[in-house]
Amino acid sequence: MSTPKPPVRPPGERTRTRRPGRPSGDGRDQRERLLDAALAHYADHGVAASRLRAIATAAGVTPAMISYYFGGKAALLEAVIEERLLPVVGEIRGHLEGRDNDAGALVEGFVGGMHATIERHPWLPRLWVREVLSEGGALRELLVNRIAEQIPRRLAAAFAQAQQSGRLNPDLDPRLLVVSLVGLTLFPLAAAPLWQQVFDSDDLDTTALQHHTLALLTRGLETDHAP
Repeated sequence: MSTPKPPVRPPGERTRTRRPGRPSGDGRDQRERLLDAALAHYADHGVAASRLRAIATAAGVTPAMISYYFGGKAALLEAVIEERLLPVVGEIRGHLEGRDNDAGALVEGFVGGMHATIERHPWLPRLWVREVLSEGGALRELLVNRIAEQIPRRLAAAFAQAQQSGRLNPDLDPRLLVVSLVGLTLFPLAAAPLWQQVFDSDDLDTTALQHHTLALLTRGLETDHAP
């Protein structure tokens, strides 16, 4: 009996061998899908409640791929922070560039920038409420140690300078003005579907919220305005 001959390969075709331990498929794509799936789970369920198996399933890979690409749960969270959250912070910061000498322009830049950023990244308000505002949130230290200097403290310093120059209401606290800006953007956008139900109004969308917020901040309530 003759020995079977190996199949003839087309000229130039290489024999594909997979090195032990390496995942099959597009590794870069798998890694990106894992980051996106982890971010979605953090926003929807919280960091502590997110399970690696559920994240892997949502990304269409096995749980072993999380260990391969990130090493574990803590490293996965750190990768999400570095590659997903901080770039979004950079987007918001970019809307403030060139406005430090104009308090009104800073307010408009922050409000408009926050709305534009959340339109691109709708998970941001949910994640903020879960992991920054809630006691024990996994991202509180991120805000204090890495984001505060980039946006909140920078805004407060610019508002304080505007006050000293007589270009901003002296009765305002520059720090609390930053708190107000955050409260008037992230919170309403996070709860927009709820308020649409409460008032039975589909027109309470991001455009309406942005217009209202800027009108409130720039002109106030005008409680002394005669009808």
